[in-house]
This record gives sequence, structure tokens and C-alpha cells, in this order.
Amino acid sequence: MMNNNDRQILIERFGAKAPNHEIIGCESFEVKKENLIDTLHFLKNEASSQFEMLFDLSAIDECERGGGFSVFYYLLSVKKKAFISIRTHIANDTIEVPTVVGLWPNANWYEREVYDMFGIKFTDHPDLRRILTFDFWKGHPLRKSYPCRATLMDEPFDLEGPDFDDVMKSYDIQGKQDDGSMVLNIGPNHPGTDGVIRLKVKMKGEYIEDLDQEIGFHHRGAEKIAERHTFHNYIPYTDRIDYLGGVAGELPYLLGLEAMTGIEVPERAKTMRIMLCELFRISSHLVWFGSITHNLGGMAPAFYAFTEREKIFDVIELICGGRMHPAFFRIGGVSQDLPDGWEEKVEHACQGIEQLVPDLEKLMTNSMIFKVRTQNIAVYSQSMALDWGLTGPNLRATGINFDMRKDFPYMGYEDYDFDVPVGQDGDAYTRTVLRVQEVVESLKIIRQAAARMPEGPILADNAPNFGFPRKQNALRDIETLIHSFVDTGRGFNFPVAETFYATETAKGVTSYHTISNGTGCPYRVRIRTPSFTHFQSVKAVSKGDLLSNIICLIGSIDYVLADIDR
Repeated sequence: MMNNNDRQILIERFGAKAPNHEIIGCESFEVKKENLIDTLHFLKNEASSQFEMLFDLSAIDECERGGGFSVFYYLLSVKKKAFISIRTHIANDTIEVPTVVGLWPNANWYEREVYDMFGIKFTDHPDLRRILTFDFWKGHPLRKSYPCRATLMDEPFDLEGPDFDDVMKSYDIQGKQDDGSMVLNIGPNHPGTDGVIRLKVKMKGEYIEDLDQEIGFHHRGAEKIAERHTFHNYIPYTDRIDYLGGVAGELPYLLGLEAMTGIEVPERAKTMRIMLCELFRISSHLVWFGSITHNLGGMAPAFYAFTEREKIFDVIELICGGRMHPAFFRIGGVSQDLPDGWEEKVEHACQGIEQLVPDLEKLMTNSMIFKVRTQNIAVYSQSMALDWGLTGPNLRATGINFDMRKDFPYMGYEDYDFDVPVGQDGDAYTRTVLRVQEVVESLKIIRQAAARMPEGPILADNAPNFGFPRKQNALRDIETLIHSFVDTGRGFNFPVAETFYATETAKGVTSYHTISNGTGCPYRVRIRTPSFTHFQSVKAVSKGDLLSNIICLIGSIDYVLADIDR
């Protein structure tokens, strides 16, 4: 939390007040639109807490909570280990909000997203246009008046017509420009982008002069989908945001719901959660090791990494029943207890990864060819990393020691003995070294969790107030079966509340801002993903580099498309 002196200045100088809806998990203030820029400037540059990073920016359609719109900003002080939320309210969409791109460059895409999804304009934004939908898309999907299902739309989206023809013509670009530069179109289908992304690269000779990234091809409306699902039924969707992160993507969502309902997770369930999250952290890193080296021309690491990843999935399947997307966590704990033989399987997987690490170092971090391809490429300074909202290994590679598991511990991470690898050079090579070291540290955590696994329940005592009866009980008597059927469809009415929780995932920090208006479905779910802001930052480090390094530029930050587009 911020100190009392800064808090007093916010209230007296900028007229900040407590918002109508307090946020569980983060101190929050509301300011008038005309005081917004001065307030944010103070928090970044003058406050003793110095909130260096714009962590997230989005909006809420308040039509069912008093009317108008709220635009909210989450700021992070890396030095003081504090979050703060600032929001401003506007009566309608004709009122423009001032841009904060001048304070934080990563606000560019966030504000474009708000404009796209809500129709709110930002004064003096350098490039205010849609980002996740086509330019000719009708309406703004995250407004409450916008239908949740395509079948309810007045005019179904059609890929035929003059508007779509114009989009297709935009790919037919003239290579050579009047100034002697060359414009190259990469994607949207390209093997080196590991997904559907378009890069429009302006070059002078072999050197990159400018880079424009086009995203949204993978957009599935994950935040809109949350509004028509119950709190429980949305859990499987959280696995599929970062589809390589598995249950680690469920955790920040569930932490918010548990805070909302006052549920205390049992120690056995906490330990299981940590063990599984770290297994998925290793699994995610292994995919990245194989992908980045393959994209740079190396074949062997992919075979080594994916072979050992299968051993991790064997453990996940044994415990959870699923592999990549198990949807295993529940509000108040986990869905089922550990099966017989889990200890041997976990240790077998850990031994396989432990033996793999030296091979990865030989093939990657100690390889002269790999060093040439990654050293001094995509270099971020500390100030750049903070300005662009980098977290995870990308931030720590610049020398900033920040990890949510240490600085904002949750689920009992403070009781585990592990180190946070930190680099200095901020380049693609350093990020690789750190991820290899993180695998070693995750092995420590997994083994500690397995060794200390306590006995006891796997669901909180009061979790049944917000959960379903066990299947064996539902099959035993008709009354329980009826409740199970009704509750699954309608959900449970959650308390009126807003929560914010963030956790350290393999790619960086993921957070969920969840709003309940007292029904069985969320009123609003905002998902802050690391890949969105990380991918935006590539433009800043690409200028002046060689075209041959572009795959390393984008790949070294470790992104997945669903984590960008949601």
C-alpha cells in the first residue's frame, strides 16, 4: 500500500475519493476526468511510492450500476512493492478521456482496446483505431447492450462484401516506397510467428526502420464470454488464455473469488496448487526452449524439451485427469485428491527435467551459434522495461528483481526456499539463461511441496455454499441430484464486490479484475495478460536492427496468441 503522506496529497490536491465500489486486493481511488493526468503524473514521478509501471488499463460499462462508464488504471510500484487503482467516471461515450501515452507508452494498445471494446475515445492518442476487431466492425462488444452470442446479432458478421475486400487489399502492399525504403509484409500466417500475427516492416536496406504489429486474428472474446457463464463454469476458459500455462491461469481468477466469498483454502489444497503451478511453469518454458531454437534454425532442443514435457503431462494427467487444460482448481480448493503413486510420478518427472538442464545449456546457452543469434538482440533497459509494462523473466533480465511469489506472496509461497534468477544485460540471451535457471528453481519448489504435502481436506468447509456436491453424492439421492442440476445451470449468487488479484505465471504477471453484482454470473471480468503488453514493446527495440533478427525480436519475449488477443 502507498504511504499516508501520498494518500493525503491525492485527497487534498487532486480531490481523490474512495470509489463507489471498493476493490478487494488493491487500494483504489476515484478522480474527476480533469484531474486524471495530474494525478497519474504525481503517482509516477512525484509520489514517494513512485508507481513506475502502468500495469493495466481498461473500462467498465456501468449501465446497471448507476450509468455511464468507468475507465480504470492499475499502477505498480516495483520498488515499493505496491499496487494502486485509479479510476475516472464519464457520463456517456461522447466524453473523451485524455490519453496517458505521454506518461506510459504501453498505454497505446490499452487505450485502443478500450476504444475498440467500449467506444470510448482518448484525446490526443497517436493512433486511435480498433485493435482486436476489423476497422469496419459494428458496435463495441464489451458494452452491456452488445449481445453475448452471434446468433443474437441483428446482422451476422459476413466475410464477403466491400469492407472485407478492402482488408484483403491492404495485404497487397507496394514494396518500394518513394523515400527508397521497402515495406515487407510478414504474416498473418508465418511459421516464425508461432501464430496468426501480421508484421508490417519498413526497411532501409537490411535494417528495420519501423514496425507495425497487427493482432486480433485470434480474438475469441474471453472477457465477454465471462458475462454469460456462471463463476464456476468460467474456470475452464481461464486455462485457455495462456494455453501453455494450464492451472496457473486459473489461480488469479480463483483467488479473487475466494476473497470475494471469504473462503480460506485448506493447506493441502494450497500445496497441491503450488506444485501443479510450478509443473506447468516448467512445461511452458520447455515449449519456449523448443520453439525459439527451432525458429532460429536449431532442431535438437525441441526434441529434448518436448520429450521431457510429456513426463510432466503424465503427472498432470494422473492428478488432474486432463493434460494441457485440466480445469482442476475449484473455489475453495481443488476438484479431487491426489491419487495413489503420485509421489513416484512427480519425482520421476523432476529427475528427467534435472537431467535435461545440462543438455539444454549445451544446446542453447553455451552454444556459440545460439549466443551469436541472441546476445545484444532485443535489448531492454530498466526504464524501457518499466515504461512498456514488462514483467516476469523479461523484466528480471534487465536487473530488476521482481517476482510476485516473493514480493506479493500467495498460497504460501513465502514458506518455500527458492531463488529468483536475475540478469543484467536485458537481451534475448539473458532471458534464455533466466528461464533455464527458473526451471531449476521450480524443481526445488515442486520437491518441497511434495515432501511437505499435509493431510487434510482439499476443499474449504464453507466452499459448498459456492460449489457443487460430489458426483458420488449426486448419484446417491435425488435431492442432491436436483440441486446439482439446478446449481450447475444457474450458478450461485455471489456477494456484490470487486476483486483484483495478480500472480506470477511463466510469461510474467497475470491478473483478474472480477466484478459481481450479486448474481450467479460475473458482471465484468478483466484479464490482464503479460503477452499483450510484451508484444507491443517489440516495436521499441526493433528499430535499427537487422531483418534477420526479427524472429528473435518477437520470439524472445515468450508470448502466445491467446494471451495477447484473449
